[in-house]
Amino acid sequence: MADVRLVLRSTRVITPEGARAASVAVGQDGRIDAVLPHDAPVPDGARLVELGDDALLPGLVDTHVHVNDPGRSAWEGFYTATRAAAAGGVTTLLDMPLNSLPPTTTVDHLRIKQDVAREKAHIDTGFWGGAVPGNVAALKPLHEAGVFGFKCFLSPSGVEEFPELDPEQLQAALTEIASFDGLLIVHAEDPGRLTAAPQRAGGRYADFLASRPREAEHDAIALLIDLARRLDARVHVLHLSSADALPMIADARRDGVRLTVETCPHFLTLTAEEVPDGATEFKCCPPIRERANQDALWQGLADGLLDCVVSDHSPCTTDLKTPDFADAWGGISSLQLGLPAVWTAARERGHSLEDVVRWMSAGPARLAGLAHKGAVAPGHDADFAVLAPEETFTVDPAALHHRNQVTAYAGRTLHGVVRSSWLRGEQITDHSRPLDRTGRLIARPTAHRAG
Repeated sequence: MADVRLVLRSTRVITPEGARAASVAVGQDGRIDAVLPHDAPVPDGARLVELGDDALLPGLVDTHVHVNDPGRSAWEGFYTATRAAAAGGVTTLLDMPLNSLPPTTTVDHLRIKQDVAREKAHIDTGFWGGAVPGNVAALKPLHEAGVFGFKCFLSPSGVEEFPELDPEQLQAALTEIASFDGLLIVHAEDPGRLTAAPQRAGGRYADFLASRPREAEHDAIALLIDLARRLDARVHVLHLSSADALPMIADARRDGVRLTVETCPHFLTLTAEEVPDGATEFKCCPPIRERANQDALWQGLADGLLDCVVSDHSPCTTDLKTPDFADAWGGISSLQLGLPAVWTAARERGHSLEDVVRWMSAGPARLAGLAHKGAVAPGHDADFAVLAPEETFTVDPAALHHRNQVTAYAGRTLHGVVRSSWLRGEQITDHSRPLDRTGRLIARPTAHRAG
């Protein structure tokens, strides 16, 4: 305890063993030295921060963020995205490889993105690589350069510089990725099902929902399960929307298929029934579905079939959110709001803060192989979110740090006010106000192997 420089004391510390009153001691190296009894004496020379009844959570880990920088930095950027994340209790994020120019499909492109992010990142920031037609030879070099895995689309991505993979290209990419035990993360919608679905322009949300049927997700996930089984490959399904896919996911896992799955705050908190016509701030792909589907997603979380809840923050400029659902950019901006949004819905369904931490911090950290993130436990990075769980606030888009204040949560009253965020024992926000920047660029741990 001689090198302890900081002690955070709370009556509600969310640890892997559960919530308890405790004092959390942070060492000079920015890692948690010990989790002590609440009334433990403070070591000589250490600073004491009394949090009272505010909950001390591990900082959130968001593995699904579109920062769009460089190239489309008018949509978002590392400076604004990481400040918004910090204000929402997120202390680590992984950036998606597309919507930036260039996309992260070669090592040279990765270096360009890292150079842009290095002086702007307010929180720890890592990168996914991309698997696109023709770049199989670039996958292992990207892996060795530290990307956390590779994203691909099975249907059009929405940007021409990041094309989708057909089944033959998907098998070639996954065969290569499996050869070095990498991770493929997949936007899983079958293009044939999408093409066959009715496509109608206009502002009716019901028409847009019909254009992205559940079967598109099911067929794509079935293909991924088959390939993962045959190749003994690690595959992660991004932003699961349709709960009807959960039984096949459960069956695959029972068979030993190395499959993980995420969902997003908007699928857990918003429903198709409440989306007004023309309100394209609610548009995302796959889409927000009906209330009964949402109930089943929550059951999937409770049953452990869904590994994590991450934002899929995919912002754009205001003009791209036209009132035509067929034409508008698809993406929900929620990076700053994910924790209170999920906590608001979770508490109404009888879930605890421990559950939210498992889904939004420990789960994503495990997916990325970040063994020192995602828990208030000795040896872990001293990354924290201090939350007032019972306090409420009304979402004001003007108060968000996102570059474009467009959000489907505007005007909603949410439970859970983030008092502060901490990164390796340094406070980086105070009541949503960013403080000194201490973020680092992070890479995939070399020894990672996930089951």
